[in-house]
Amino acid sequence: MKEISLPFVAKLALVLLSIIMLGYLAILGKSLLAPLLFSLLMAFLLLPFANFLERKLSFGRSIATITAVILMIAVLYGILYFLGNQIGELWADWPLLVKQVTKAFDDIRHWAVATFHLNLDKMKSPLTMDNAEKALATSATIIGTTLITLSSSLLFLAFTLLFTFFILNYRRLLFTFLTTVFAEEHKTKVVEIVSQIQSIIRKYVSGLFLQMLIVSTLMIVTLSLFGVKYAILLGLIAGIFNIIPYLGISTALLISALITFATAGAAKALLVILVFVGVHTIDGNILMPLVVGSKVKINALFAFIGIIVGEMIWGISGMFLCIPYLAMLKIIFERVDGLQPWGALLGEGHKTPRKRRTYRITKKIKLEDAE
Repeated sequence: MKEISLPFVAKLALVLLSIIMLGYLAILGKSLLAPLLFSLLMAFLLLPFANFLERKLSFGRSIATITAVILMIAVLYGILYFLGNQIGELWADWPLLVKQVTKAFDDIRHWAVATFHLNLDKMKSPLTMDNAEKALATSATIIGTTLITLSSSLLFLAFTLLFTFFILNYRRLLFTFLTTVFAEEHKTKVVEIVSQIQSIIRKYVSGLFLQMLIVSTLMIVTLSLFGVKYAILLGLIAGIFNIIPYLGISTALLISALITFATAGAAKALLVILVFVGVHTIDGNILMPLVVGSKVKINALFAFIGIIVGEMIWGISGMFLCIPYLAMLKIIFERVDGLQPWGALLGEGHKTPRKRRTYRITKKIKLEDAE
């Protein structure tokens, strides 16, 4: 059959049309696709444990899968339990926080009047009783929105757990499908791509969870030593939001600074900012290369674009998912003929290999940078 050669403009139009259609389908299928893609990452993470139960302990496949999923549920429950307790304490102190914020705004208003010789009567405080009553009048709407968000989150979590179970339980069937759906001459390359994606994404996701644990612990310990209120809550916020590259740590810093300003004043808020900067410096220069490694080499430009596009399509879940799935695309592009330039575009370019740093803990224990 004779091949049809299309002009560049026609090819570009088809590519743009395909991207628009895929984006529209992704928006329409958010309720299904977002938990499914999360489940795939969780399945990669739990796969070694499920294989261990099957091969070493002679568990049946379904029993091994259920055990792995129960382990994931236990970890998620522990995180949500501690986070819920801290948010409950913050909610109990909410009236005091509102009072302190109101006083802080009034102090700023009086300072501005005294400094710039303004008219006090014309500078009405933005936090007056009328505004407070209006805010209370809309509390029913806020509560309703919160309940809808909570129910959506629980539904998302339920779908994620179910999809994780099915992916782990039918993993061999899915792998067989991937190796047989392509032509026989491509079978070896498909197996290599699947194995590489599985290995790299598992290391990346497990490294992220370990990084989240270490960052949370560092923040909780440091803030507790400085006597900052809600140190556990602020530490958990820092660790969880740190999973989102670039934007996560900034968002966590802003939330933590505002909470500390409302509870302890500007001095403690500045101290919290300095702690965030210090922990982030340790995280970026030691924890990231040591724990996560450099296997997911997505350059900062496309990582940032991916985060923005993910947020536009799927919100916060899209921001979490963008980096690992960009890494999967990069692996596929580098292995498929004709797509290597796109893989190189997503990467960081050629760099001179650096010597891997070693951190000695004791005489017999040392840590080395991940590859």
